[in-house]
Amino acid sequence: MGALTQHEPLARHTSYGIGGPAEWYVAVDTVADLRRWLAWGRARDLPITLLGHGSNVLVADAGIRGLIIENRVNGIQTSTSGQLRAASGTPLSDLAYWSVSRGLAGLEWAVGIPGTLGGAVVGNAGAFGGYLGDVVQWVTVLEPDGVMRDRPAAECGFGYRTSAFKRGDVAGLILEVELALQPGDPGELWTRVEDYNARRDATQPREPSAGSVFKRTASHPAGWLIEQAGLKGECYGDACISPRHANFIINRGHATAADVRSLIELAQRRVREQFGEDLELEIELLGDW
Repeated sequence: MGALTQHEPLARHTSYGIGGPAEWYVAVDTVADLRRWLAWGRARDLPITLLGHGSNVLVADAGIRGLIIENRVNGIQTSTSGQLRAASGTPLSDLAYWSVSRGLAGLEWAVGIPGTLGGAVVGNAGAFGGYLGDVVQWVTVLEPDGVMRDRPAAECGFGYRTSAFKRGDVAGLILEVELALQPGDPGELWTRVEDYNARRDATQPREPSAGSVFKRTASHPAGWLIEQAGLKGECYGDACISPRHANFIINRGHATAADVRSLIELAQRRVREQFGEDLELEIELLGDW
């Protein structure tokens, strides 16, 4: 089992480099350890938060109460038919490169996306017109009763940046995911990867962030609305709406969660006032706000 610690700074475990302490924190590398620590937390009636790579979250400065489990359960298996099964803690970008290197098509768009496969399923991650929900076949879930069950994609409720897991329609923790990929020409796949990486490098900031902060609205990309509202480059403390892409809020070094939250609320208020559009968060706010 992993080592349990108290008051672990969660800034060490988020892509933002922001976040207060965890009341209890443990990292797990196996499903067996994950189940043991879940049982430990439930036996003490603790709130339990599962954390992947912390790449799509903003953790409050006050931290998170209860037990935080960082999921590092990693591993990939495949068959000759292209069916691929991977553990939920596998980095999505690693999985994408792994599949491309074996001539399997369907995940090229994911090569630059941080975070774990499990988190990507919950948020139905996507880029450049591709979505994870398009290739998910089955998801193995550890249900609240302690039983592992396979749920088909039809029960996952995938939508734009959401799923039944994110909405709370399906309880339990994702352990494994089965994906259906197709054979592809390796040269063409690597060409797509290079193109996607070049496009990301040209448009996305290099400073620490949590990726896109808001979902696109029914009418416009969130970044376009924020830029038209005149907020590109706006800062609170060391948190700034990126001058490179207005749907990214970056940490210039010492930003707090409160700084980022202030910019989130400013963007939502200005866009609503000027365009009558409501910006919905894509990132998740965790902890005691």
